[in-house]
Amino acid sequence: MLKVNDMLPIVVVHGGAGHIPKHRSEMSTAGVCSAARAGYTILRGGGSSMDAVVEAVSSLENNPCFNAGCGSVLNIKGEVAMDAIVMDGLTLGSGAVSAVCNIANPIQLARLVMDKTSHSCLTAEGASQFARSMGVPEVSPESLITEYSHMLWAKNLAPHANPVESQMGKMGTVGAVAVDSEGNIACATSTGGMLNKMEGRVGDTPCIGSGGYADNQVGAVSTTGHGEAIMKVTLARLILFHMEQGQSVEAASDLGLAYMKSRVSGLGGVVSVDPQGRWAARFSSLQMSWAAAQTETLHYGLYVGEHFTQSLGGGPLTGSTAHLASKPLG
Repeated sequence: MLKVNDMLPIVVVHGGAGHIPKHRSEMSTAGVCSAARAGYTILRGGGSSMDAVVEAVSSLENNPCFNAGCGSVLNIKGEVAMDAIVMDGLTLGSGAVSAVCNIANPIQLARLVMDKTSHSCLTAEGASQFARSMGVPEVSPESLITEYSHMLWAKNLAPHANPVESQMGKMGTVGAVAVDSEGNIACATSTGGMLNKMEGRVGDTPCIGSGGYADNQVGAVSTTGHGEAIMKVTLARLILFHMEQGQSVEAASDLGLAYMKSRVSGLGGVVSVDPQGRWAARFSSLQMSWAAAQTETLHYGLYVGEHFTQSLGGGPLTGSTAHLASKPLG
């Protein structure tokens, strides 16, 4: 039986729940594994859980495969409007931004909101003004638009298109949770939002308790899926409530996702962790790319029940195979 100190530090990341086309699945898996490695490198060097989750999510924002940063989906006007949140489990401090259009890494701006203001969330032009005051470099909104996102936008302008359904073909919201060697917990979540959303729409990601939540006394959760459904059940905080009631990380994650599915017909996924370093990557959608780094081992998967492991040194572990980690959600 591992002691708690042997289980820390830990970082778990997700690249979005939904249906990932086969030709993009390898890129998605590679992206989350790279992000987990980046976050774990911070932790292994003595960095904080907040440093680790911001580093991991920044890596995903910089990867055009994901619906965050330079791969964000477009709103009805064909524009990028990104949301992000961070939360510190030690202080319950949080920072968020919404409707950001000219920042390469919204997650870094969200952290500045937490660290440098007395507010929890800044939006649109106010967030942009704050970014300029902090010396954050601006980028052209066009530089954040990929051919793939533009194609999805154009396709979903058709009168009978279903953007929510179509979103399942685009890798979604990204996020990370971590516990550092000091036992401090953090979460980070970033997204380009819902495909062809109304101008001004804000989803779950920047909303504390929905897109993410972190509390040293309980754990941390980062969510992905249909934002309106996630907000209706405050999914991140709901899962932590179940953990407070004595449920395991995995059981609590399943309970929260099952309730969202039965109550509001919402699909999604989460990565979760508790203060002891126990973790889960669970989802009710067909797929969710995820990866975790702990005790020099990289864990990753894409389909329900899929769980690969390899040494963080690069080579496979002895006898490492894909195995069914747990039963699918009902």
